[in-house]
Amino acid sequence: MNDSSWGVPQDAGHGAAPEMRSVPAGPAYDVHNAQQTRPMPIVPDVPDAGRDAESRDDRDQGAARLSGGPLFRDEKPQEPMSTAPPPPQKKRAGRDLGSAIGVGVGLGAVVVASLFIVKAVFVGVIVVAVVVGLWELTSRLEERKGIKAPLVPLAVGGAAMVVAGYARGAEGAWAAMALTALAVLVWRMTAPPDGYLKDVTAGVFAAFYVPFLATFVAMLLTADDGPMRVLTFLLLTVVSDTGAYAVGWRFGKHKLAPRISPGKTREGLFGAVSFAMVAGALCMQFLIDDGSWWQGLLLGLAVAASATLGDLGESMIKRDLGIKDMGTLLPGHGGIMDRLDSLLPTAPVVWLLMVLFVGSG
Repeated sequence: MNDSSWGVPQDAGHGAAPEMRSVPAGPAYDVHNAQQTRPMPIVPDVPDAGRDAESRDDRDQGAARLSGGPLFRDEKPQEPMSTAPPPPQKKRAGRDLGSAIGVGVGLGAVVVASLFIVKAVFVGVIVVAVVVGLWELTSRLEERKGIKAPLVPLAVGGAAMVVAGYARGAEGAWAAMALTALAVLVWRMTAPPDGYLKDVTAGVFAAFYVPFLATFVAMLLTADDGPMRVLTFLLLTVVSDTGAYAVGWRFGKHKLAPRISPGKTREGLFGAVSFAMVAGALCMQFLIDDGSWWQGLLLGLAVAASATLGDLGESMIKRDLGIKDMGTLLPGHGGIMDRLDSLLPTAPVVWLLMVLFVGSG
């Protein structure tokens, strides 16, 4: 900073050259007042401690933002982000295994107790399962697709179908099936005609899918060793499902039907076949009168195939409906229909092979 920037010397008006008397233009530097101005003392630049401190803090914070360091002196520096891949996670089951096992054991106890005490009580258990399954199926059809399959004729006809199969065999089951289908057609006529075709079609399908297939379980019971035949049927189906789950969960890599059921694998199917064939050989050899182990191998193979197809069929229905389970009645399992999916199509297969291997008596 120099003197000429702020004014001129005090004696500038008496002897200074004309060019020295010139002052910067502007209202603050009038020519008459310019002679009375005094030179501004030269003051050395003294740094402002507070401003410098603030500027240093600003610089520190800016550097911290750029470098990723702490914003404050007492703040701990952040740990550098790790680029190592996360540790592999263990496979988890899709359901609550504790609840599933507890409910499964409870249902098994009820079934076995009714099966070996009084046959008629077990027929009642089948009827209850059929009616509840029909209620779940028709409810989901109405909720998701707007299809109103008549439940009343289905429930009454389904119960009659099971009883007729137990009392009169295959002829009684077919007669009850025909009457149930006719009842569905007539019952739906009491409602407006809109949607009649899809409603009765769904009703006839439900009558065949749930009570008619379940009738073969009651027909297994009519033989002299009926409880053992039913027990074999239940054991093989459960063992097949367990083998598929255990092997597929541990070793499954190749999808079996990814568009229908992404969780099923070819390795799981191999586990179902292996487990069911071994169990079939043991059951036919030790539980069934006049049975043989090689018959059990064929029976186990057929059960594994039918149980897998039944499970895939149920998955196809649920995918079309956009649901995961048919119901919530059984904790850890879903609904009754989610437990009948493998049993229903397996029942006629076991009944037919039992008749071929050891007869119907």
